[in-house]
Amino acid sequence: MRPRDQAIDVWGELACFTRPELKVERFSYPIITPSAARGIFDAVYSKPNKNPAKAEFRWQVTRIEVLASPNHLGIEPSASPTYIALRRNEVKDKVSTASLMAWMRGTKDPQPLWADGDRDSLGTDMKGRTQRQTMALKNVQYRLHAEIRPWPGYEHLQQGFEAQFRRRAASGKCFYQPYFGCREFPAYFELVEPDMPGPQTVPWDQEIGLMVYDVFDLARPGSSEDAPSVSLFRAMVENGVLRVPDYLSSDVLKLQEAGALC
Repeated sequence: MRPRDQAIDVWGELACFTRPELKVERFSYPIITPSAARGIFDAVYSKPNKNPAKAEFRWQVTRIEVLASPNHLGIEPSASPTYIALRRNEVKDKVSTASLMAWMRGTKDPQPLWADGDRDSLGTDMKGRTQRQTMALKNVQYRLHAEIRPWPGYEHLQQGFEAQFRRRAASGKCFYQPYFGCREFPAYFELVEPDMPGPQTVPWDQEIGLMVYDVFDLARPGSSEDAPSVSLFRAMVENGVLRVPDYLSSDVLKLQEAGALC
C-alpha cells in the first residue's frame, strides 16, 4: 500500500538549525532541515523502542514549504528568512538517569547543576555553562509534508499508523513539545489536508548547498542510542519550496559509506 502524504503547519517565534561547519558560534540554515522536520513528526506520533527488531515505522520527509501568509502570531512574513543575533547560555553537563531515579526514590539528595561557581560559597571555580553567539531565525512558519514508512513486517498496519497520527495531530497531542532546532525554541503545530489548496509560499529562491539530511541511519530500524550516521544532500529552495529526496536515493550522501567519517 502506498503511503499517504501527511501535512502539518508549524510556526514559532525563534528557530536555529545549526550549520555543522559553524558550530562553535551557532549559525542557522535559512530553512528547517529534514532531520528537524522529522523530529517534529516524531514528537506528534512515533513508536520508539530500544530493541530495533520491534521498531514499527519511520517518517520520510518529502517536502518543506515556507508559507507566505501571516502566521498564527499575526506577523507578516518577509520575502526571505530573517535572522536575529542572540547570546545564549548553554550548559555543559546534564543529570544522569541513575541520579534522577535516586532523587525520585529519596535515596540521594538532589544536586543542582551550577551555572557558575566560586570558591567561597561552592568550593569550586568551575563554570557549568558556555556563552555562545547564535544567529537564529525569527517568526518562522512552514508546511511540512511526510510519509509513514513501515519497517518490514508492519506493512499491514499502514492505515492504522496514519489514522493514529491524524487523530493525535488533529487534537494537538504530542509526546513532548516539538521544537525548532533547540528545545528553548518551541514549535506549534496543526494538522492540515495536503491535497487542499493552501496558503502561498514565500517567493524565495536560494541554492543552499550541502545541508544535513539526518544524523541517524534511516535505512534500517534503530534506536536513539545508535551511533551517529550523518547524511547530506544538496538543498535548493525554489519559490519557497524545498523538495527532500528519499533517504535511499543516490541524491543523499551517506558520509560513512563514502569513507568521510573515521
